[in-house]
Amino acid sequence: YLKISKLALAFAIIHSKPPGKSCKEYTEHLAKTLLERDFGWKSKVEVLEAEVLRLRQELLLNKICPRFCLENGKPNTSAETLLDQECINPVSYSSQLEDSGCDVSSDYAFDSLGIASDFHQSEPNVNTSKRWLERVPPLNLCCTRREESLTAPVQFLQRLLEIRKLSEGGILQADFTELEDDSFTVCNSVSQLLDGLTVFYNSPKFPVSNVLTEAVCVLINLITDTKLSNHVLKKCFKKLEEFKKNLIQIILRNSSVNRFQALHAVSHTLVLLGRNSILRNSLISLLLSEVRQFAEQLLQAYQIQAMYDITQYENIYPLCMILEQLLQNETEESSVSSSDYDGEEKIKFLKNLDQIILHLSDEFPLFSLYLWRVSVLLNSAQIQ
Repeated sequence: YLKISKLALAFAIIHSKPPGKSCKEYTEHLAKTLLERDFGWKSKVEVLEAEVLRLRQELLLNKICPRFCLENGKPNTSAETLLDQECINPVSYSSQLEDSGCDVSSDYAFDSLGIASDFHQSEPNVNTSKRWLERVPPLNLCCTRREESLTAPVQFLQRLLEIRKLSEGGILQADFTELEDDSFTVCNSVSQLLDGLTVFYNSPKFPVSNVLTEAVCVLINLITDTKLSNHVLKKCFKKLEEFKKNLIQIILRNSSVNRFQALHAVSHTLVLLGRNSILRNSLISLLLSEVRQFAEQLLQAYQIQAMYDITQYENIYPLCMILEQLLQNETEESSVSSSDYDGEEKIKFLKNLDQIILHLSDEFPLFSLYLWRVSVLLNSAQIQ
């Protein structure tokens, strides 16, 4: 049947081709016309799907808190908002530069342990996330279409967070059990947000955009909110895991000369994700796995005097810094200590670590030092 259909199509094209054109040229013209038509339909479908999601978002917000939706339309309604100007302040950065990316100002400097010093002095509340977010190096997208793809999920999740805060303060009454009944809207909104951020981190530009700064802020507030984070993690855990893996690979694969500020921004986003205890444990496992595999490959290359990837060697340090910071944060939190992390990756990481450090310490002293410091944090309870 397929052969007969193809033959019939070929005869139809031959009989209908205009004079002065070969069958090949006419076939290519028809194929191009059909592709353009398909692309037009796909664009229309995407627009309609976006509109459907927007309507579902409005419906869900109306179910959770009808009063908020009514008051939100009033011009003078300026109740407490979760994301204020302190959270969205791109012009406050000291280095709005389009430079090589190698400049490391004191604003972004890591201390002797590779840990941003302000984190130790921060309070465990929403303002902490804001202050941390302001330290993310400025990034921007020239293509507004990418920013527009983030606008809808950011606005929806921003309103959800605002309702949560106002209901907690007794200003509004809200029924968050509706989130259980409409998992599609929440999952799609979070997925769009994560996909947009992944695209952005793959090709960042300076300086930062308000929309992208808001997107990171909303994501962090969402996963650190005591009530909403359970709903989000339950429905979007796999997507968040995929997002973390993508960010780690962005750090490892980036070979651009001007990559260091961008990698610093990705690193800060991973650290912020690690503020959630559930995401933190899986993130520690991912980082331990990557660092361990690289250490084993480096040792093998050193023993046989083979070449190793210098770019990946440079990029492994942000992962070491993130890992050290997450473990240090666990140690500083009285409720959760680093000794509570007893995952399989911890056992693998510590198994032959002493031998790896012994062999690499002369040729790669800095990397060996980082491996040793991570091991100290993993075994802090035994040392005490």
